[in-house]
Amino acid sequence: MKSGTATGLWFAILSAAAFGVSGPFAKSLLEVGWSPGAAVGIRIGGAAVVLLIPLLISLRGRWGVLRRNALTLVIYGATAIALCQFLYFNAVQRMSVGVSLLLEYLAPVLIVGWLWIRSRKAPSRLTTSGSIVAMLGLLLVLDLIGDQRLDPIGVLYGLGAAVCLAVFFIMSAKADDDLPPLIMAGGGMVVGALTILLFGLIGVMPFTFEFRDVTLAGWETTWVIPVLGLVLISTVLSYVTGIFAARGLGSKVASFVGLTEVMFAVLASWLILGELPSAIQLLGGALIVGGVVLVRVDELRREPEATEALDQPNAVEPLPR
Repeated sequence: MKSGTATGLWFAILSAAAFGVSGPFAKSLLEVGWSPGAAVGIRIGGAAVVLLIPLLISLRGRWGVLRRNALTLVIYGATAIALCQFLYFNAVQRMSVGVSLLLEYLAPVLIVGWLWIRSRKAPSRLTTSGSIVAMLGLLLVLDLIGDQRLDPIGVLYGLGAAVCLAVFFIMSAKADDDLPPLIMAGGGMVVGALTILLFGLIGVMPFTFEFRDVTLAGWETTWVIPVLGLVLISTVLSYVTGIFAARGLGSKVASFVGLTEVMFAVLASWLILGELPSAIQLLGGALIVGGVVLVRVDELRREPEATEALDQPNAVEPLPR
């Protein structure tokens, strides 16, 4: 495995782990009376504040890069960050967290379909098999057996979140190489925060805060702790490393590695909230890892073929991922 690819894989796992702990942190706030809009607003707004100074420092001498990529940052911040969170939390309000997560994590399948349409070439059997295995693992991890209700509007919200998550991986992978991940993440957070603020002002996403102690890992603590966790770990760290991962692995592989977020979410819920994962969830985690491996093996197998094709006379450069 190339060093760049290995680094991208580690960034992807770190990003998934950081995203995964957002659920327990947010749940501790919701349980004491915070509204979903307040949790999302403090998460994205806080991250924008944290990244603002590093963003301004990184922009020294690079304002031209910012101007060239202004539209990209607006779309990225409004869609991949703000709208994704908005749609997901609306899905959660109408359905169970498990069903909502399942719908959102159809994103890797959407990316495979998008690449198929764009290149007009069907995915290989290995990628298809990896997709099926990973989705099956996701079903087991979410453990949907039980009393589940499907709300048609909630399903639409969940599918919308999946589209936005796919946009996150695709735009992170296709971003201008001159646009550093820190600038992309910071600029996107600022746009996302302004978008969430707009949602709040027009009443689409009400803000309700309760500054009371919360319970984490069986201990009562100040509400500041989960807020810091949401901002610094689940947002700043997760988005910055996610951009590095997508650039190193490509949107398709990065999105499949991102499925491990569900495993980390289950583990974090166990450690922080005392929600012990079942045997079937552990089996599902193993299947997710297996699906990711199959997709990555297919990528590694194709890389030498692409290199050989470029070395041939009159070779045509393959379509970008």
